[in-house]
Amino acid sequence: MKKILYYFLIFPILLSAQINESDTLRVKASLSITGFYQGGNVETLIFRAKTDLSFKPWKNWVFKNQNSYVYQAFDKKKADEDLLSLNFLYLNPERKIYPFVLGFVSTNFRREIDLRYLLGAGATFQILNKKNDWLKLSISSEYEQTNFSETNFNYSMYDGSKSINTFRSTIWVNGKYHVLKKKIILNHEIYFQPSLERSNNFRWQADVGFELPVWKHLNFKINYRHTFESIVIENQKQEDRFLTFGFTLKSY
Repeated sequence: MKKILYYFLIFPILLSAQINESDTLRVKASLSITGFYQGGNVETLIFRAKTDLSFKPWKNWVFKNQNSYVYQAFDKKKADEDLLSLNFLYLNPERKIYPFVLGFVSTNFRREIDLRYLLGAGATFQILNKKNDWLKLSISSEYEQTNFSETNFNYSMYDGSKSINTFRSTIWVNGKYHVLKKKIILNHEIYFQPSLERSNNFRWQADVGFELPVWKHLNFKINYRHTFESIVIENQKQEDRFLTFGFTLKSY
């Protein structure tokens, strides 16, 4: 029993639900903060936070912002400190097809990424758009610059370069569904990002979650995330997997 409790404390990242920019609500927001500390023979510190915000700054426009921060240290040695900010501006998101612009900024201590940013634009096609269930396909193109703290990579052709720049294309598939009479909520966010210049420069991510409603504004959530990045620092693994348990607290 203690072992099970320990894992729930270690991995309780509170993941907020996906916000549908096509909803009619003017403002939607969610906030999650969690942490874990263990002292004694093994000192462990984990802190994670995430915010989601969607609002209409002008008529027919919707701005969506997602921010997340992760810090982990074991025996006072930092293992992770990552920051991710995703920003979208949509035009007429209630339509079947609508355009958007995006701007991403991120850092990743474990992958030794000092700064990564993407700027681009694209369009979203609404395959399914009901009150509680939706499925969307998006295609976009971006310019990306990634600054690394090391210059030795798993592909020797990139050795010596602290900065790797490229134009990318991204295919996104996002959805949310209520099943078993709304007793379970399934959501997913999947994307594939190939470089338009080099075939060995690509990444993908699959994020799948199951939610069980506890209260009107509170859900228990199980989340699985699988990421892959083709270009990494030498001797690093290209894949990461995360299985997390926690709660979703939302304003809507």
